[in-house]
Amino acid sequence: MTDGLMRLYGALGSPYSMKIRAILRYRRLPHLWVQMRMDSPNVFAKVKAPVIPVLEYADGTAMNDSTPLLYELEQRFPDHRSIVPTDEAQAFLAFLLEDMADEWATKLMFHHRWYLNRDQDQCSHWIIFDRMMGQGKAAVEATAKAFRDRQVGRMALVGCTPQNAPLIEETGRQIYALLNDQIPQIPFLFGTRPSLADFSWYGQLSQNAVDPTAADLMRDTAPYLFRWMLNIDDLSGWEGGEWQDPDLAPTPAAMGLLKLAGSVYFPFLQANEQAIARGEETFSFKALGHDYSQAVFKYQVKCLTALRQAYDALSAAAKAKVDPVATACGFLDALKTAPAA
Repeated sequence: MTDGLMRLYGALGSPYSMKIRAILRYRRLPHLWVQMRMDSPNVFAKVKAPVIPVLEYADGTAMNDSTPLLYELEQRFPDHRSIVPTDEAQAFLAFLLEDMADEWATKLMFHHRWYLNRDQDQCSHWIIFDRMMGQGKAAVEATAKAFRDRQVGRMALVGCTPQNAPLIEETGRQIYALLNDQIPQIPFLFGTRPSLADFSWYGQLSQNAVDPTAADLMRDTAPYLFRWMLNIDDLSGWEGGEWQDPDLAPTPAAMGLLKLAGSVYFPFLQANEQAIARGEETFSFKALGHDYSQAVFKYQVKCLTALRQAYDALSAAAKAKVDPVATACGFLDALKTAPAA
């Protein structure tokens, strides 16, 4: 590249692409957005796993996996509107909520996108249209059918089954309500300045805001959240903003999401971890009065390990702020508990 710009290779139907694009826009980091197409350059040759988004830096190197990527951007551009709270305890809680969005809210996205025929049909055609625009309607529709069949076939693998739908949908209702109630007064999870947690939740929920069934639900029950999506997509012009006073309790939405982490997300992570430690292929747990089961997933053991490591690395002063919140929300023991032998 000779223009000195980063290039973000992603897709409108990818929550992680939308997350990183919104971060780049808010941080005012010059870049080009490149919608991935069938004939796009093979940027996957520059990264370990063939998943989007891929951010190609101006020097030609590339990186994907949205969480390490956003922290790498913090290192490379420390003076460009950081999205990590300056308070150590707040930064940890933001990381926790960012992880929960990436690993649990994505189930809400996947469930609504591929559960009903109405959503399967529209979403498969839209996603393939983005990749094949200009290549003919017949080609788009044939490819969309194959893509739809593949994605529907993967639903059980990621836990999006009819049996798990009640828990997934109940967490969605609670998430919508928590955010919709807060954002007219306090626009972001940690004050009037957006954090990595806001962008991660935006990434997942941005798909709910365009997929038919989820969008109808959001418009009907969480209209401010729906509009928030359109705003956070490009916050390049958002001026000022402050992190909430770190000596105060978390904002209502942050606290509500942290309570959901204690009642749903950490039990999910621990059940998966324990099943893998026992050599089992599936795991189950119960939360909010609903049963949930799926195949084990090794990557989410890494997520739980990363959360524990981040907690262990906190200073005593930061733990003094985090521990009362974690206790009230029911996940302090999960942060301290090692895998079963």
